[in-house]
Amino acid sequence: LKPYLGRPQGGRALLDVHLMVQPVDALVESFAAAGADLISFHPEASLHVDRTLQLIRTAGCKTGLAFNPATPLEVLEYVIDKVDLVLVMSVNPGFGGQSFLDAALLKLERARRLIDASGRDIRLEVDGGIKIGNIQRAAAAGADTFVAGSAIFGCADYQAVIEAMRYELARGAPASKVA
Repeated sequence: LKPYLGRPQGGRALLDVHLMVQPVDALVESFAAAGADLISFHPEASLHVDRTLQLIRTAGCKTGLAFNPATPLEVLEYVIDKVDLVLVMSVNPGFGGQSFLDAALLKLERARRLIDASGRDIRLEVDGGIKIGNIQRAAAAGADTFVAGSAIFGCADYQAVIEAMRYELARGAPASKVA
């Protein structure tokens, strides 16, 4: 996939792979070999989270942990020194077009506090139900990276939606990465 990840302004986009599978460990090397730059997984999908993070790093990728709405962040406290990304799911995974769960805002705030206290440069990503009307709230809660599938691809004018989201981020969230 890497040859297809060019950006109009030059450079290459990061290939961020979110694995929602079991067993995670058996698939890490395949995704790394296919060109993943970052591999995230759900702690529930691994018998030994620390070992899986090490396996991803050894395969040459950055690491991430993904948390479903009902999954507590406690495991993050034990491995925060080994992650490059924390992904907070703001819908229950399974299909696109779901509504954003406001409870994710509290989880984002808590994750941001843990990340800041660690002193490490860790991305805080939010995925699920992100739209023009709520992207700024997610940013204000601490998110700096946003997955907005249905909001963008459900409209005829992708660029207009992306520009509107960037506008919302620029007007209210100085910590976000508006790219």
